[in-house]
Amino acid sequence: MGKVYDIVIIGGGAAGLYAAATLSSLNMEGASLKVLLLEKMHRCGLKIGITGKGRCNLTNTKPWEEFSSHIHPKNIFLKNSFYGMSNLSTMEFFEKIGLPLVVERGDRVFPQSMKATDVPSVLEKHILRGGVEIKKNAPVRQIKSSPDNLFLVEYGEGEDLASKKIIVATGGLSYKTTGSTGDGYEFAKSFGHKITQCFPSLTALRPKDYREEFQGISLKNVSLQLVVNGNVVQEEFGDLDFTNGGIEGPIGFKVSRKGVHSIINGQKVEVVLDMKPAVSHKQLKERISRELLQLKGNQLKGLLPKLLPQSIVPMFVAAHKNLSIDNLPEKLKCWKFAVEGYVGYERCVVTAGGVHLQEVSQKSMESKLVKGLYFAGEVLDLDGDTGGYNLQIAFSTGALAAMSAAKSTR
Repeated sequence: MGKVYDIVIIGGGAAGLYAAATLSSLNMEGASLKVLLLEKMHRCGLKIGITGKGRCNLTNTKPWEEFSSHIHPKNIFLKNSFYGMSNLSTMEFFEKIGLPLVVERGDRVFPQSMKATDVPSVLEKHILRGGVEIKKNAPVRQIKSSPDNLFLVEYGEGEDLASKKIIVATGGLSYKTTGSTGDGYEFAKSFGHKITQCFPSLTALRPKDYREEFQGISLKNVSLQLVVNGNVVQEEFGDLDFTNGGIEGPIGFKVSRKGVHSIINGQKVEVVLDMKPAVSHKQLKERISRELLQLKGNQLKGLLPKLLPQSIVPMFVAAHKNLSIDNLPEKLKCWKFAVEGYVGYERCVVTAGGVHLQEVSQKSMESKLVKGLYFAGEVLDLDGDTGGYNLQIAFSTGALAAMSAAKSTR
């Protein structure tokens, strides 16, 4: 048996780094904990480095009542850890360790430098200052319990160690090139934990017969309904992007969780786009009547650029073969797309599903099945909407797992 640690953290992503940073702070206050962070890749925080289009949307400043509505599938599970390490506490922590922040539209928080790579960098420096060890290129092969209440960890090329406590913060299955390959699910299962169905979330929904010409078009202030088996199950208002993967952007991402889950379960899925959500059908009809008074010649051709962004007019016309002035209001407010697929783990932002929440204490992040085993971050069956919510889940659960593990080693 190799060296014995008080706490070993498996995974150097957002949750693992924040857990290690929390323990480093405790050491600076005199805790003297022997802590090791094991990261399988050559660098910590690779996924953090690509979040927020390379800018890293760290968190969101909304109060819990609003914040919690963006957490799935069971937001109450996050409440204890959020109040222990809230969004505002997280911001204060980052500022304190040398990362100035700015708040942008939608209460989203970013590093002032707008460089996502600054986030793992500043965390790593803080971790090392408190005497916490970091080993990179050290994939964990196996975790076992030993008769003397220790965990035995096999990692790297045949190396091993022992630890009193383990924090599993291995992420999910999103962006496998950053190291998220589902290892944590296997570790959890080896200790008897159930894993709820995993599937991609915050991803592109791909319409049937998706036209290449859509790619690169962005729409502002539109409404998107998700329809499953003929029933409207979700409606979002805001901005939408058409990409090479399909329908994305803030509101596309928001409906993707239920959309992907429904597709996986064999249900019929479509999205309905309202290009004019701020006006009623009647008001739109009246506006068209007013516009017609100014037009000559091909009135429909002249009308469309006044009502739609020029870039999307050809696709709108192609999608509605029987388009006329009479049915234009209806088509503008009800543009239907049958959804046949979605972009998978290679490019989805987050993994939905994971370690079953009923088997983890929301007050400590400790396993209810195995004493001394903790979980944090995306490995749990807990995920959020786009806008800084997922990283805050990682920070809050990582901090609580770390504090709980530290408290129980004393």
